Amino acid sequence: MQSDLPQSTETVLRCTRLSKRYTQGGWLSKNRREVQALKDVTLSIRAGSTLALIGESGSGKSTLARCLTCLEQADSGEVWFAGRNVAALPHRERVAFQRQVQIVFQEPAASLNPRFNAMEIVSEPLLIAGESKKKRHERALYLMHLVGLPDDTPKRLPSEFSGGQRRRLAIARALALEPSILILDESLSGLDPSIQAQISNLLTGLQDTYHLTYICISHDLDLVAHLADEIAVLHQGQIVEIVPASMGLADLQDKFIGRLQRAARASSFGAGLP
Repeated sequence: MQSDLPQSTETVLRCTRLSKRYTQGGWLSKNRREVQALKDVTLSIRAGSTLALIGESGSGKSTLARCLTCLEQADSGEVWFAGRNVAALPHRERVAFQRQVQIVFQEPAASLNPRFNAMEIVSEPLLIAGESKKKRHERALYLMHLVGLPDDTPKRLPSEFSGGQRRRLAIARALALEPSILILDESLSGLDPSIQAQISNLLTGLQDTYHLTYICISHDLDLVAHLADEIAVLHQGQIVEIVPASMGLADLQDKFIGRLQRAARASSFGAGLP
């Protein structure tokens, strides 16, 4: 996200040589095989900035997001937050870290409890954190207003909202514990262009106001280029390019399309990625 404000040089989150494998097929399956989802991924994110992760389906984007938030354990490598190795943190401090890094998923309908009303959805993280009923209620109302949801929102179920409103509701929930980092996993995908622009403007305003750090995951360069400060390309679990978003959309498209094509050719011949 391009801003007139000076950018922080402080690295708030980084990972070094993260690798992750999955096994496909059961133990007795003839087709059982291992898939390398991530391979030696190293990157860093400055506080208050936006890093866009782009790549084709299956490139490892969502796996990387889950490993960065410790929802999944990488097979090897390290995640560092505010200068500390997350794996070495005591349990209490690791829980505090997980409060600081929240994910907004692509389709909120799949991640929001369909039986909960909006008030229950947004306040649930605060309930789990042990906050009082009064504080949960006040915080949830504030967040629903902050993300631009209508006044009748609290008692409505997820099914009663439009797609754009469900994205706003998911963002409100993700902000409940006052995180410093949001991982936006295809959070702008599948929306009409006008709604995408509205959600994008909302995210921009929240970042400017609360100095949030974003990791924006997408397969669509056009969708995220204007939000990002840096753009990283993932191909078959590896970072193959990291460039500043300021180089311009046309140049980015030429560079990334060519880079992915070269990476695909190299991997198809078993040469590995440079």
